[in-house]
Formats: sequence, C-alpha cells, structure tokens
Amino acid sequence: MGETSQAAGRGLPSSPSPSPPSPRSACSLSPTVGKGTPRPGGDISGHLTFPLLSVSLLVSFGSSMLYGYNLAVVNSPAVHIKAFYNATWSQRYGHELTPGPLTLLYSLTVSIFALGGLVGSLLVGMLVERYGRNGALSRSALLVLLAGGFMGFSRELGSPEMVIIGRSITGLHSGICLSVVPLYLGEIAPKNLRGFLGLMPSIFICLGVFAAQVLSLPELLGEDRFWPLLLSVVVVPASLQLLLLHCFPESPRYLLIERNDVCGATKALHQFLGTPDVQDVIEEMKEEQRSLSSMEMVSVWQLLRDRSVYWQTLSVVVVNAGMQLSGIDAIWFYTNIIFENVGIPASQIPYTTVGTGVIEIIAGLIGCFTIEKVGRRPLIIIGFCAMGICSAGITVSLLLQAALPWMHYVSVACVVGIIAGFCMGPAGVPFLMTAELFTQSHRPAAYIVGGSLNWLCNFTVGFIFPFLQMSTGAFCYLVFCGVCLLVALYVYFIIPETKNKTFMEISHIFATRRSVLSFPAHLIGMMRLDGYGTLESSSMEGSGSSLP
Repeated sequence: MGETSQAAGRGLPSSPSPSPPSPRSACSLSPTVGKGTPRPGGDISGHLTFPLLSVSLLVSFGSSMLYGYNLAVVNSPAVHIKAFYNATWSQRYGHELTPGPLTLLYSLTVSIFALGGLVGSLLVGMLVERYGRNGALSRSALLVLLAGGFMGFSRELGSPEMVIIGRSITGLHSGICLSVVPLYLGEIAPKNLRGFLGLMPSIFICLGVFAAQVLSLPELLGEDRFWPLLLSVVVVPASLQLLLLHCFPESPRYLLIERNDVCGATKALHQFLGTPDVQDVIEEMKEEQRSLSSMEMVSVWQLLRDRSVYWQTLSVVVVNAGMQLSGIDAIWFYTNIIFENVGIPASQIPYTTVGTGVIEIIAGLIGCFTIEKVGRRPLIIIGFCAMGICSAGITVSLLLQAALPWMHYVSVACVVGIIAGFCMGPAGVPFLMTAELFTQSHRPAAYIVGGSLNWLCNFTVGFIFPFLQMSTGAFCYLVFCGVCLLVALYVYFIIPETKNKTFMEISHIFATRRSVLSFPAHLIGMMRLDGYGTLESSSMEGSGSSLP
C-alpha cells in the first residue's frame, strides 16, 4: 500500500497535512451486527436494494436517456428542418440556400450538440467537486428546460439560430451527465453490482435512441408541424429527475474521502445498501482516503504528466476515442440517408429505423445482465470486433449491390450488427472503466480527459461524415473498421479485467503491470499479460527474482 500510494503521488503537489476532523467527521459509526472487529478489505459485496435500483433508474432516465434521444432525434425530421431553414433564409434574404450551404448549416445543427458536450465534459471536474455527484446532476437538469424552450419556440419565432442554440445546450447537459452518471453509480454500487449498475445508463441511451425513432414516425410527431415538439420533449424526463433526485443521498465516497463526512457517508450507505452493517465499506473507503492523504485532487495536466497512471490514462484515451471513431454516430445521425443509399423505399425507412432501435435495446440488456458473469474485457472486445467486421461488410455490400440485388439486405444486417455490437459493450463499458481504473483523487480528471476526447471525436464524425461519404463513397466505412479492430487489440493486450474488484485492488493490478512492463524485454520475451495484470506463464514465479 505504501509503495503504491507513493508511486501514485510522484510528480504531484502534496497538500498540507490533514486538518483535525470536524465534528461531523467525528460521528461514531453504527455498531456492526454480528461482525466483531471490522475487517479492512473484507467482503464488501452487497445486494440490489430498492434505493440503489431507484436512483439508478432515475438518473439513467433523466440524464443518460436524453443523450441517446438527442443523438437520434435530428435524423428523421432532417427534411423538415432543412425546409424550415430554406424558408427562413428566403424570407430574410429573398433567395433559398444552395445545397452546399444548406448541408453545411444542417451539419452544424447536428454536430453543435457535440461541441456543447465538449464544453460540458470540461466542466465536470469543477461541478462534481463543488456540488457533488448528486448535486451536479440536479443542477444540470435546468439546462434541458432552457434548451427545450429554445427549440420548442424556434419555428414560431422564425429563428434557426434558436434550434442551433438549443442543440448546443442539450449537448452541454449531455457532456456533464455522460460523465457524472457513471461516476455517481460507480461510487454508490457495491463491487459485485458495479458492472450491472454501470451499464444501466447505456441501456437508457439505447432507449433514448429508440424513443426518438418511435416518436419520429409519421403517425406520431414525424409530420412537418410537429418537429419543434419532437426536439423539445426532452423536458419531461429532465423535470422528473429535477423533482425526485433530492430524495436520494450524495455519493458516500464523495462524502467521506473528499468531505471527510463520516456521518453523512454512513447514513448514505445505510440507505443505499439497506443494512446497518457498513463497517467494512467504511474501512475500505478510509483505506483509500489514507492512501491519498498526501495528495490533492489531481488536475488534468497533472494526470497527463503522472507516469504512475500512464497505462490507465492511455486506456481511457483509447477506449473513449475509439468509442466515437467506431462510426456509431455516423450510423445514428444519418441512418435514413444510409438506408436510402442501400435502396430501401423511403416510405419504409422510418419503420426499418425503429426495428434497429429494438435491436439496440436487446443488445444493451444482454450486456447489462452478462457483464458481471463474463467481465468487462470480453464485452468490449467482442463489441468492437463485431462493429469492425460489419463496417467492412457495409463497404462490400454497397460495392456489390448493383450486381447482386440481395446485397441490400446484407447492408441492413451490417448496420444492425454495428448497432448491436456497440450497445452490447462499447456503449457503456468505457465510462465504467474510467471510474474503475482510477482512485478518488484522479477520477474527476480522468472523466474530463475521456469525456473531452469522446465529444471531440463525436463532433468530428458528425460534421465530416457527410463530406467523407460524398468523396469516398462506400470506402468511408473501412476507416471505422480499422479503428474498431485496433481498439479491440489494445483492450486484449493491455487492459486488465476489473470485475468484482475494489478500486484499490485495481490500482494494485496496474502497479504490478507497470513493474512487469518496465522489466527488461529480453527476460520476459513477447509474453501477453492475462486479464489480471500478471504473466500468463508462471516461469518467472518461483525463480527467486522479484520484479522491480
């Protein structure tokens, strides 16, 4: 423990010696039930209680689902929004937009969501430190109400600018929540439920995409006069979260480790875990607090310079950038255009899109209910491999569909395969990994790094894809294929399995990995590390030598 904490603190400024505990932190813990002396590092597993399930569902519905909804909602009403832009431009300037500027303006409307998300992701560290995890989520819901007003009244006021501003504000909200929700759930969940609860937001992201696809049907809000309502319906889930989230406590880890509030952390654990015996969990948190006592909360610059967490930081960079550069946003933003290019009749495209939404939900549920059995690594590796293969399949089917008409069905199947592969693992595991690979002092900065890259790549794909498709045709999907396969290889060789481990245990795994990777290559050869940060071969064990 001492060696690990010293390594983690290298290159970081030391904070002053901890001040004496405040009266709040001096609160005595509830007595344990039949446990005797507390056992640090004991069994801190737990069962799924009603408060844990309720708060997970609430923040996933009121925050994560809105991300999925706003990703997909601009797909179906694209024709109506472009017509509104043209009509407004004609009223203002006496002539309509030509196809090039119109495409550019609509691409800005789509991708400004990602720029807002980038700004939101940069604010995460400040918000969660000042207001806590629960408080940051509650306050961010106000942004959705503001954005809904801009988009809902844009047509009445004849202002395309209001649509773009509204989209940027929803992006700001999603940028905050996409990091804070998994951070909050990862900190309140027992270690044996962290994967299950950590993937719940990804299911609701898929539900959000599906809701946008269903509401966009012509029989519901898919007609021209309803598109402002379609964009602004996000105020309903956000309002529900704003009303109910205050009923649940703050993250116990935040209260104890960052606020030194033992009483508050104990009460929060009692409510979340549903048991008076929380001594083992408190001791595990105190162990982490002691290991971080010589460190301040780490900034982004300090995180990037800290060689003790080099592999964790690089892993967050790879999986978050790969998540967006996999091409999933191109599929979600431009599903109708892709289906039109593969030859599906225009009248059938909305219903085909809804069918893909059903696949998303099924795949997300499979990932959520299997992650604690199979682990994080298999889900993300299989997901990225499936996406890479299907991206190559789209290229092949588009090239051959003129000669082989049945290739239209192969293209649709490949689109479905990309979505299913993404929702099964890459949709949620990167956010869960970001929480698991770092201790409390580094976690907010890690979410800023991962979230910023996530949104930068999201913007890049959303803005460039239409032009990339026009210039390269079917071959544009080979770029996504290459990214997916490279990320899968990185995860296979570098990232360890974190299933059912405490944050401190995961930190020790990476400390072991750093030692192994710094060992002279001619002594260990080209040996792959297994999922637990140790050599597959035991040839070095028992040799009497220890790794540096």
